[in-house]
Amino acid sequence: MNLRVPSISHDECDELAALCKAGGDPLRLNVLRALSNDSFGVLELAQIFAIGQSGMSHHLKVLAQADLVATRREGNAIFYRRALPHTEHTGGKLHAAMLEEADNLRLPADVQTRIGLVHRQRANASQDFFARTAEKFRAQQDLIAGLPQYRDSLLSLLDKLSFPADATAIEVGPGDGGFLPDLARRFRHVTGLDNSPEMLDLARKICTQKALVNVELKLADALTNANISGNCVVLNMVLHHFAAPAEALKQLANLLQPGGSLLVTELCSHDQSWAKEACGDLWLGFEQEDLARWAIAAGLVPGESLYIGLRNGFQIQVRHFQRPAGNTHHRY
Repeated sequence: MNLRVPSISHDECDELAALCKAGGDPLRLNVLRALSNDSFGVLELAQIFAIGQSGMSHHLKVLAQADLVATRREGNAIFYRRALPHTEHTGGKLHAAMLEEADNLRLPADVQTRIGLVHRQRANASQDFFARTAEKFRAQQDLIAGLPQYRDSLLSLLDKLSFPADATAIEVGPGDGGFLPDLARRFRHVTGLDNSPEMLDLARKICTQKALVNVELKLADALTNANISGNCVVLNMVLHHFAAPAEALKQLANLLQPGGSLLVTELCSHDQSWAKEACGDLWLGFEQEDLARWAIAAGLVPGESLYIGLRNGFQIQVRHFQRPAGNTHHRY
């Protein structure tokens, strides 16, 4: 006698149940809180929450099954970030409400401390790279995207913004100084900020050769002790060297005067993991939506964007974000 195996039909309640299960654990809620504006690998999250890798992998699997986290491969590692809620789908409103409630809570102090440690480990790795390879900077940049490949597009966007004659600019991470002459011709005063003495030495040579008398170079961390502000802040292929890019955008927004513009030139997301070792990249580019979301969270308004395809398969995004003119809350 053959018995018919009953078919198992999909029930939308399954999605709600998975969501409730995922959110029914304090550690998993704290993981979601930690991922609010950041992306971490399994080993980093295990370090942050002081549990074993296998235990953290289990929690991440539960969160992924509920579509609360999304993954992205960075070389041999998989990084996790929060998935955006889709309120028009089953469970979407519950998803959004769960994140909103979780974000109203503070992470435990020891967890915040260990997040800071992970960020410092990333930042130290980046700084060590530039200290070792400053003299080869131009050649390494050209492996992916050198300034000549995006300069004209960046300048066309910059010139459309029509800054006043007395406007000032800040370039964060000017590298060997290749873009400083372009800024010096367009702004009354330009400040170049870098936390690498070796890179500032290269930029200083350009300033001397080109007699850029309105350019000032400062050895400073743009995120913590810049103590300046300007009408325009420029980052050319720099954001992927920051340990926490979303938090970096928040801090960089504070450098802008009301009505000022942040110009970010970056790689679009890619899978060329060799760039981490060859070029000191902490991140393999960024999704366009992530940059916009982080900028909005920093109080900026997304503006015009340009995209440049390269023959080597990489794609560059040139993004404009503006600080609202009525926003007068400024720390300087």
